[in-house]
Amino acid sequence: MFEQRIHQHFIASADLKYQAAEALSTPISRAIEAMWTAVTNGGKVLACGNGGSAADAQHFAAEFVGRYERERPELAALALTTDASVMTAIANDYSYNDIFAKQVRALGQAGDVLLAITTSGNSTNILAAIEAAHNREMVVIALTGKGGGKMNELLGETDIQICVPHDRTARIQEVHILALHCICDGVDAMLLGETE
Repeated sequence: MFEQRIHQHFIASADLKYQAAEALSTPISRAIEAMWTAVTNGGKVLACGNGGSAADAQHFAAEFVGRYERERPELAALALTTDASVMTAIANDYSYNDIFAKQVRALGQAGDVLLAITTSGNSTNILAAIEAAHNREMVVIALTGKGGGKMNELLGETDIQICVPHDRTARIQEVHILALHCICDGVDAMLLGETE
């Protein structure tokens, strides 16, 4: 009954990935180098996002701290989306817009990386986290879509934007997870050497 509709989802996702491969390979490569530099110099990656992007932040942190596909030493990463007490205290006492920025100011240091994920580029709490990261002299790796939104105004020369060339949230998220897997694979390759 839904076979044709399902087929169209697969085709649309695959088509976008083919289209995005060339456009995104350079910023993804730069993100690999930035994260490798951070973690091999004693730094860490702080990851944040809302909704599905929060799940992507957690997925990424799990693969960095645990492993991606190969055994290797643990890498320092933390999803800022996981501590319900911290998040609800900040939202209640200050504002939901501050839930990530306050954590970045508390935990971030120069040389760390902020992985900021927002499909629209307009999430106010992500934009505040980027400003906090800049104040801590952190590199920002921004995963976005829909042209980058308001995030475009905040990113500096040392930041890296991986902007999926699409307007549909589901398709953008599908490419985001592929980009994160590419980053994990690339960091592993830099640490352990390339394999087939």
